[in-house]
Amino acid sequence: MKLANRLAFITGGGRGIGRAIAIAFAREGADVIVAARTREEIERVAADVFERFGREAVATECDVADSDSVARAFARAQEKFGREPDVLVNNAGIVETAPFIKTDEAMWQRHLAVNLTGTYHCTHCVLPAMVRGKWGRIINIASIAGKTGAQYVSAYSASKHGVLGLTRSLALEVAALGITVNAICPGYVDTEMTSRGIDNIVARTGISAEEAVKALENMSPQNRMVTAEEVAALAVLLASEEGRGINGQAINVDGGTVLF
Repeated sequence: MKLANRLAFITGGGRGIGRAIAIAFAREGADVIVAARTREEIERVAADVFERFGREAVATECDVADSDSVARAFARAQEKFGREPDVLVNNAGIVETAPFIKTDEAMWQRHLAVNLTGTYHCTHCVLPAMVRGKWGRIINIASIAGKTGAQYVSAYSASKHGVLGLTRSLALEVAALGITVNAICPGYVDTEMTSRGIDNIVARTGISAEEAVKALENMSPQNRMVTAEEVAALAVLLASEEGRGINGQAINVDGGTVLF
């Protein structure tokens, strides 16, 4: 198993990409801490991990935008497992759509607080133990919008550009310490978050949901959305010993939509 005896802390772990990563990590032998704000969802994922794979799984409520909440979540993990996580997946995120002139400061700050500062909070908690142990994996879930930009998501895109800057800078700092820091940049993924985006497109344009889905699919040369499981498969590689040579990278999972 690629992740035997590893302990992974996964934010935004109650659904979508986070859930898929928790399942994939457990399948490869890892114990998991599933963190998010919605208790019911993370408890379902933790129960699923244990029932399917027999791995230890803890659900812990965590608001990544709140440093005290993050500290409490890591303390609960330490209490349960008696050690710090080997792998951190910064997956928690939000996206709201609006033209820039209608993007007020509150909306701007929400995206920075969750998507960028939340990544900072969790990484700041986990890194000291990784440095002491001379081993660790930090995987940030970014977006192709963090490379190219996109209309109507300026706050989201800016926050994800920030995540890539953090990824690259930190990767250089810890490269000689047995720690890797990488980002995964999905395109449109067939998840609940994308479904909400489709609803917004329908409301804004008046086209049907089927037409909106097709428009998103056609943005990829493969004419489809990627799956959460495809993102999770890359996360497994980055978390494993086999992925130790990959550091400071922002890897697209988008069917070829963005080619850098």
